[in-house]
Amino acid sequence: MTTVILAEKPSQARSYVEAFQRSTKKQGYYIINDSLLPPDTVITFGFGHLVELAAPEAYDAKYKHWSLSNLPIFPAHYQFIVPTDKKAQFKIVKEWLSKADTIVIATDSDREGENIAWSIMNQAKINLKQKTIKRLWINSLEKDAIRSGFKALKDGWAFYPKYQEAQTRQISDWLIGMNGSPLYTLLLRQNGVRGVYSIGRVQTPTLYMVYQRDQAIKNFKPEPYFELNAEILANQQKFVAKLDPYQRFKDEAGLITFMQAKHVQKGSQDGLIKDVQKQAKKSASPRLFSLSALQTMINRRYHASAADVLKAVQALYEAKYLSYPRTDSQYITDQEFTYLRQNLTRYQKLVSKEIALPQIEPQSRYVNGKKVQEHHAIIMTKTVPSQEQLAKLSKLEQQVYDLVLRTTLAMFADPYEYEETTVIAQVGNANFKATGKVPTKQGWKILFDNQKTDEQEPDTLPPVQKGEQVQINLQTLQKKTTPPVPFTEGTLITAMKTAGRSLDDEASVAILKDVEGIGTEATRANILEVLKNRGYLVTEKNKLHVSEAGITLCKAVELEPLLTSPEMTAKWEQALQQISTEERTPDNFLSQIKKFVAKLIADVPTQLTGNAAIKQQIDHQQQAQKAAEVFLETPQATVLNKQKFYIVKPKQGEDFTLPKKWSSKTLGKTAIKALITKGETSKLKGFKSKKGKSFDAKLKLDGHKLSFDFD
Repeated sequence: MTTVILAEKPSQARSYVEAFQRSTKKQGYYIINDSLLPPDTVITFGFGHLVELAAPEAYDAKYKHWSLSNLPIFPAHYQFIVPTDKKAQFKIVKEWLSKADTIVIATDSDREGENIAWSIMNQAKINLKQKTIKRLWINSLEKDAIRSGFKALKDGWAFYPKYQEAQTRQISDWLIGMNGSPLYTLLLRQNGVRGVYSIGRVQTPTLYMVYQRDQAIKNFKPEPYFELNAEILANQQKFVAKLDPYQRFKDEAGLITFMQAKHVQKGSQDGLIKDVQKQAKKSASPRLFSLSALQTMINRRYHASAADVLKAVQALYEAKYLSYPRTDSQYITDQEFTYLRQNLTRYQKLVSKEIALPQIEPQSRYVNGKKVQEHHAIIMTKTVPSQEQLAKLSKLEQQVYDLVLRTTLAMFADPYEYEETTVIAQVGNANFKATGKVPTKQGWKILFDNQKTDEQEPDTLPPVQKGEQVQINLQTLQKKTTPPVPFTEGTLITAMKTAGRSLDDEASVAILKDVEGIGTEATRANILEVLKNRGYLVTEKNKLHVSEAGITLCKAVELEPLLTSPEMTAKWEQALQQISTEERTPDNFLSQIKKFVAKLIADVPTQLTGNAAIKQQIDHQQQAQKAAEVFLETPQATVLNKQKFYIVKPKQGEDFTLPKKWSSKTLGKTAIKALITKGETSKLKGFKSKKGKSFDAKLKLDGHKLSFDFD
């Protein structure tokens, strides 16, 4: 009786192997001996996705070259392939799966993990009904967690609907991408724009959110307004109070009318402290981290990309220091709370400041088993690294671990306590309010003393008494409204997660709230990377903006609102979730996607024909592309920057090319300028011979020929 444990990748397989008593490493698998497992147990593994959806040309050679006449592409049956570089490992996995009596799916415990495992098993063409299928479902790669998981294996078939949901999502994205991308690319080419334009179910509405924000900033017209503030002098101390209830005035005339009605004037005058209220308040520590919340906070603090944060958390998970990363929950269960409490002393040693952690009973703000579905919040594991082990981590991994550590420990600390004072001052018939905070107990905030905070603490107010006479200087301030702020990767991740809040339709808001908006915890970082790699999004000082090519795409797709609308994603995500709960079939969902694709193919050509906004944007993009190509302008020539070489366009004579690299040395602007203007460079360092030896030399341009000058 052979048992085969199927891991997602080699590193995961090694973590399992380390949890067992004895193992023998073979090519592509391990033989395992452990009292916990049946005899004849092996662990084998994929390299992530061993099996992928085939490209359109696998169905028909005509699809290799894009043509509008070939759309739509709707395969009768979807073909899956094993990429060439993964075939050897797939063969090993297939052989073991064929021999297996029991298969333990031990890929990542999520929908994508199910998709990876079941896709491999289906591609292996084995009779799964004749096998016993079990599922390992764990939150940590620690030895104890792995062994506990193998003692409590679940029924593998119970997770099959999650695989169906994940594969249906994969196929639906393929249908939209393989039809939408050629459709828009070819139509835009007909309008005179170069390049390939990629369409995606999640990436397109995400890009459009950034585009809308950029447009709102670009089109923003600041409007002047006036405020009336009171500078109050009490006990030789000054503080500022704002009009209560607060209002702003469009023009000075409106402000003057208001002041006359309230019997007040600009400048210094007598006033009265009308009311003083003091209230003791408490502030609980931050919630525990889901992946998107962690990505947002790390980006805000350290400007790391969402993809880099995910990579760091994944590395910390594989090092057994943090729990499973791709979670959308900010809660833990009593089980996790118990082990965290038991290890508090060890965790505290990693924090420089001593802090009391008296809250040793679970609080519902953090501990709620009913709100933990697939995975709990990201927290530390029982494996506590030493200072030496932490020092070996990358800087970002250290920052991520430290923030998770402090946020989790804060759950055990006392609340932050402060006294809030509200002072109401009266001048004439106008009231002005000032609020101040005085910390009375730092509590959990001690853990974050050395870290940047976004909070601005209100000023401490001087002691004043109700009924006290004070001197008040009324000031009129002219200000301007400010534009929206650009997205960062952190705020965009949040916007993707809460996209429904911008919708008017209550039903759509509810759907998006349930499914956590656009994309999933596992895919959002990758979506942003795709948009950046395709050149649609650019990052400038941590701010995200849409490129000229991205603007062109957005102007094209905005004529088809379903491609840009969070509402579409909301309804699709709801329908996909219904597959995993067996309320809907994959065929039902895919038939709706096909109708949507067919509608695009029918409507978009007409939408883009003669569209003035598209033509204007294409002209703008082409001008921008030409300007970006100019590498250097000299009196003698213009130098254009191509991907692998420079084109020199002399003011007189024929064009010629110059290499970007010469004998392993990159030729920059200074060298190219010297060659064009003087015909030679000064002595340059860093050339390498064919044998790999470094040397210095001048470069000389004789006509159009480049050569070394060793004199």
